Order: sequence, then C-alpha cells, then structure tokens
Amino acid sequence: MHRLLLMGVSGSGKSTLGPLLGAALGVPFADADAFHPPANIEKMSRGEPLTDADRAPWLAALGAWLAGQAGGGIIGCSALKRAYRDALRAAAPGLRLLFLAGPPALIAARQAARPGHFMPASLMDSQFATLEHPAPEEDAIILDIAQPPVALLRAALAALPPAQPR
Repeated sequence: MHRLLLMGVSGSGKSTLGPLLGAALGVPFADADAFHPPANIEKMSRGEPLTDADRAPWLAALGAWLAGQAGGGIIGCSALKRAYRDALRAAAPGLRLLFLAGPPALIAARQAARPGHFMPASLMDSQFATLEHPAPEEDAIILDIAQPPVALLRAALAALPPAQPR
C-alpha cells in the first residue's frame, strides 16, 4: 500500500504529477486545494497568506482522507512546514513524502501560465519564505521539477519501494 504526499510550493506540479502517479500505482489522488473551506480560498484570492489556524481544519481533513484510503492514496499538498507534514504523518502512518523542488523563477513562470487559479502569483514569496525543506529523517524523495512530467513519474516510481500489503 502506498500512502504518498506530493509536497511543494504552489505551481510545483502536484496537480500534474499526482494523477499520473495515482494511475501508475492504482491508488486515488486528491488535490488538497479541493479540501480548502471557502474562507481559506477567499483569503488567498485576496492575496493574504493563510495562518496556521486557517490550515488546522484543512490539514485534519487531508489526514482523515489519507487515513480512510485503505488501499493507499496520494494527496497533493503544499505541506510547507514540517509541523504540517508531521500532522499528516500522524493521521496516516507510513506516509511517504515526495518533494517537488525547483527554483522560484521556474515556479513564477508556471504561475503566470495558470490563469484563474485562486492562488495568486503575489503569494509566491510567502510560499518560499514559509517552506521548510524536508529534513533527512523525513526520508523525502526529492524530484527536480525542471524535468517533464513523464520523467518525474519515472523518477518517483523508481524511488518508491514496492507497495506493502495492508
């Protein structure tokens, strides 16, 4: 069973890689953006970063979704702080991290090509300022987002151990 967290700043490719990886592994993918309550979306749409208090119920909902996927699942979530990742791991033991890493210039270019998303490009600086790179003990698989999606998929699959039966 694979329980995976695709993490990275907004625009890093979580929503692109997640469905590909889910199809390859035969597990569902959920985009964390779909779990935000309307108040969070409104706040981000105004260009205001979320607080930890804003994120707490959202992280609880993500953890509940992951824990409820008996056969495994993948969630695409920024999970910028270690505390957020720890909360998700506590809710879904065995959660494995895949960190979609890339330079701010590449992310900015992707954000500019993504019209209509509620996360404005103006919040990119706050995303990078908040980002706590995974520590060695988090055992994250680091993926270079400069690669095309198919190459990222191959790299992720090669780095993941075989699924363990539940």
